[in-house]
Amino acid sequence: MHYRTVMMYTEIGCFVACVCGWILVCSTMPINYWTYSEVDSVVLTSSHYFSNLWKDCLSDSTGVSDCKDFPTLLALQTYIHLCRSLVIISIILGFFGSILALVGMKCTKLGGSEIVNARVTFAAGMNYLLSGLSGMFAYSWYAHKVISEFMDPNYKAKKFELGSALFVGWGGSALLVAGGFVYSVAAGKEGCRSSSKTQEMSYHTHSSNLSEANQKTYSPPPSPIPDRAHQKSSKPPKGSHAVDAYV
Repeated sequence: MHYRTVMMYTEIGCFVACVCGWILVCSTMPINYWTYSEVDSVVLTSSHYFSNLWKDCLSDSTGVSDCKDFPTLLALQTYIHLCRSLVIISIILGFFGSILALVGMKCTKLGGSEIVNARVTFAAGMNYLLSGLSGMFAYSWYAHKVISEFMDPNYKAKKFELGSALFVGWGGSALLVAGGFVYSVAAGKEGCRSSSKTQEMSYHTHSSNLSEANQKTYSPPPSPIPDRAHQKSSKPPKGSHAVDAYV
């Protein structure tokens, strides 16, 4: 199979994986189950506490739920602010990575030359890679805080467990990291190879132009030795007689 065809299918596969991962990361923002806790109040009823980055919720066994937004922004813990920022940054980077990938991929034919497309695709891969790392760090830090509070025997407040949103976010971030890494490696190699070939071709073209110009402008100096082969003979041709003037 031709190298260009292989690269085209590789880019399509990475693009599909990165877009799926970006959608999964976006879906974790409205999901309420970042953390949850189940508390038995009486024999036949139970209460479910769950929360995310924006609000706390409570539901009972009858299906009635009540959610309350965080009352103040400044009173929140630092890790919640950081996780919010990282998830939003991950979504923004993934969005711009998708735009750059659509422009630079070989199957879309929206870019310019091969080296320009390779550089645009490399930028898309770096955006996807940073997007996945940002999301992975945000979900891991949030999970670390939940687990550390759950395992701490001196923690007297309500203890929570890991919710489904964290696992969805980890899966989406893993897809972004994997697709962005393959994007960056493949496009980086192609961009470096194309740039080296372009420099080599420009060098050879410049050298040939200089040699042609030197050949046109250079003319050898006249030789001081007469060219005997091209001189006319002073002897009369054979079979002719010299005419003498008689007085």
